[in-house]
Amino acid sequence: MRFYTLSILISCLSNSAFAQQTDSPSEIFWNQLSSLCGNAYSAEIIAAPENDSFRGQELIMHVRSCSDDVIRIPFFVGEDRSRTWVFTNLGSRLSLKHDHRLEDGSEDEVTQYGGTSPNTGLSNIQFFPADIETAELIPAAASNVWWIELEDEYFTYNLRRLGTNRYFSIKFDLTKTVDTPMAPWGWVD
Repeated sequence: MRFYTLSILISCLSNSAFAQQTDSPSEIFWNQLSSLCGNAYSAEIIAAPENDSFRGQELIMHVRSCSDDVIRIPFFVGEDRSRTWVFTNLGSRLSLKHDHRLEDGSEDEVTQYGGTSPNTGLSNIQFFPADIETAELIPAAASNVWWIELEDEYFTYNLRRLGTNRYFSIKFDLTKTVDTPMAPWGWVD
C-alpha cells in the first residue's frame, strides 16, 4: 500500500509546476547576453590601477556576433581594436576567452586566455577562473578570476588576480546604445 501511495504522489508531482523544467542560471545569463546582440555600449572605469592604459580612453563593447554556442564581443579601447571577448556555451557551464589580434588580423602572441565557469553560476553573475592554458601562457595570471555581472541596466567586466592587489572593473551602461564601431582587427564585414 505504501508503494502504491508513493507512486501516485510521485506521478502527481511530476505533472505539477514543481517538476517543470526551468532554465539553469547559466542558460538565463546566456539568453540575456544574447538579447544584446547587435548593440554597442560605452563604459566607465569602476576600478583600475592609476597608471592603467584604459584611463582617459573611450571604452566600447559591441555584441557583434551571436550563435547558439558562441557570442563574440569586441571591446575597443580608444583606437585599439585588438580585443574580443569570446563566450562559449558549454551546456551547463560557460567559458570566456580573450582573443587578441594585431592590426593585420593575425593573433597576438598573448591571446586565447581565460577560463570556464566551475558551475552554473547565477543568472546575473558568471565566474571564470583562469584555466591551464592561461597559466601556461601567462604564469602570473594563474590566479586570475574574471566575472561578468549582467543586469537589465548594466554589464560589468571584472578581473581580480588573487593574492595581489590587482583589480580591474568596467561598467557598461545598457540603457543607452552608442554608434556601432568599425570591425575589430582581423574581422571582415
